[in-house]
Amino acid sequence: MEKIPHRTIGRLTLYWRILRDLAGENHSHVYSHALASRSRVTAAQVRRDLMVLGYTGTPARGYDVHKLKHHIEVFLFPAEEQRAVIAGVGNIGRALLKFFNGRRPKLRIAASFERNPDKFNRLIQGCPCHSIEEAGEVIRNTQATVGIIAVPDEEAQFVADTFVASGIRGILNFARTPLHVPPDVYVEDVDLAMSMDKAAYFARQSLKSEPSKAVIKEIHL
Repeated sequence: MEKIPHRTIGRLTLYWRILRDLAGENHSHVYSHALASRSRVTAAQVRRDLMVLGYTGTPARGYDVHKLKHHIEVFLFPAEEQRAVIAGVGNIGRALLKFFNGRRPKLRIAASFERNPDKFNRLIQGCPCHSIEEAGEVIRNTQATVGIIAVPDEEAQFVADTFVASGIRGILNFARTPLHVPPDVYVEDVDLAMSMDKAAYFARQSLKSEPSKAVIKEIHL
């Protein structure tokens, strides 16, 4: 099977969310340029991405919203329940548990892990919490394949090693530590601090340009 670029997978998930919203707004069809506008990509990019599904629209009406949404679901989402685990249930971990709860019927966070004994054997946002020392056994028992790392930076590699040794093959990493994992393990790094810095930078650049705009306006007056 041809390997699909991770950026294509990311865009397909975005298209799915847009189609879900369109279906909720009672739209029956959508053109590639309209889907592209909502996705902030080109219509040509949309068409290339959708080619991997083997589903095409028509020049007259575009794509059938419900059929395209279904094709993406079949391609992206598991046929049976897929389980995930999370290490670290501090502020970020709790927020993630609350956010993901019920959003993906076929993808469930089955267990969480902590070093703090006060959190052991408790339900946190509806998810059972265990000692990180029990991670290997719990992961094997739940048959989880996805792991979320929301621990302090210095603990991230230890958690990643534990996850990989226990069968985890996809990791969502919120720590600011580059993880060293085998080639067959996918890691998606989420750096909230970097995203905030980028947003702040471009906000400053926009503010710097405003005086020059004001001068131009005065000159035209």
